[in-house]
Amino acid sequence: MAPKRPRGAGAFPKAVESPAPARPDPDALYAALDLGTNSCRMLIAQPKGSGFHVVDSFSKSVQLGAGLERTGRLSRASMARTVQALRICQQKLKRNRVRRMRLIATEACRRAKNSRDFIRQVKRETGLTLDIIQPEEEARLAVISCAPLVSTKTEQLLVVDIGGGSTELVWIDISSVPRRDRPAAIMRLHNGFHPSDSPFPAAKVVDWISVPLGVATLRDQFNDVENDAARFALMSWFFEENLADFAPYKDEQTREGFQIVGTSGTVTTVAASHLGLKRYDRTKVDGLRMTSDQIDKVIRGYLELGPRGRRRDPRIGDDRQALIMSGSAILQALLRCWPTDRLSVADRGLREGLLYAQMSADGVLEDGPF
Repeated sequence: MAPKRPRGAGAFPKAVESPAPARPDPDALYAALDLGTNSCRMLIAQPKGSGFHVVDSFSKSVQLGAGLERTGRLSRASMARTVQALRICQQKLKRNRVRRMRLIATEACRRAKNSRDFIRQVKRETGLTLDIIQPEEEARLAVISCAPLVSTKTEQLLVVDIGGGSTELVWIDISSVPRRDRPAAIMRLHNGFHPSDSPFPAAKVVDWISVPLGVATLRDQFNDVENDAARFALMSWFFEENLADFAPYKDEQTREGFQIVGTSGTVTTVAASHLGLKRYDRTKVDGLRMTSDQIDKVIRGYLELGPRGRRRDPRIGDDRQALIMSGSAILQALLRCWPTDRLSVADRGLREGLLYAQMSADGVLEDGPF
């Protein structure tokens, strides 16, 4: 005898809808936009503990500084590309109803003769107000973005930000700061490299420099050199010559207690190559520590590949094959001066620094005051 069919068998189950994620409160959101020589990048985030949670982001290569070395001006084509990218940023800001924001431009706009006209064009066509920041603030933002990566064992710290149009170096002495307070002491530098008296342990900025050579500007200066290896060597030695006025350059630095934190597309690409990643993975790259010898091995591999091989490398690609070599030339020059067993790779930069600075000023980070 066939078993009785249970009541309700075969009936459609009642649909259970998963609730849509709640939209963040616009009052809790902050935005940071960094318009550099090569790229336009933006983050929208909300404070979370001693850090933040990213709600939306944008990143696009706009090559704003294309031709700047030759003409001293931003070209019509590069400005048009950039304005189009900024329109997308404006739409994201509007959609998320962001009220607290800091939108900055760096070296290309500092140097271009027509940058003020460009800033007015951006305002007119997108409604966004860009602030052209000075090199010291750019260096300061890079430093505080990297603060979470500073080891408690570090006594002498060199933060390096290799940009498209300039490279910022900041040497910080934190030997007199209690170990557990060292990252927080770095974070407090958002108030300035030489802040007034503070009740908190202070990180001492020994020296800083903004070299007007980044991956794009250095590449453009040596575009006429056809031989790949010769061009690389010339770029590296030329960059080192521009470090002559940087005070710590004169002192031999022991590896013990010394850390370099590098933030740039160059450093993260070198890290991805070192790890043998087929596809870039931020979770594996950000915070990775490398030695001078490991970095040198990767750079020698790039030279062996040549331009054609670098174009085929999925971590580099056609657009960046020349830029990775000018960036590597800068990196090699730095490591000739200060070899280290601890170069920490930072997949973070000015946007993160802008967010930390805004949130710290508003007192919304748990571990403050910074």
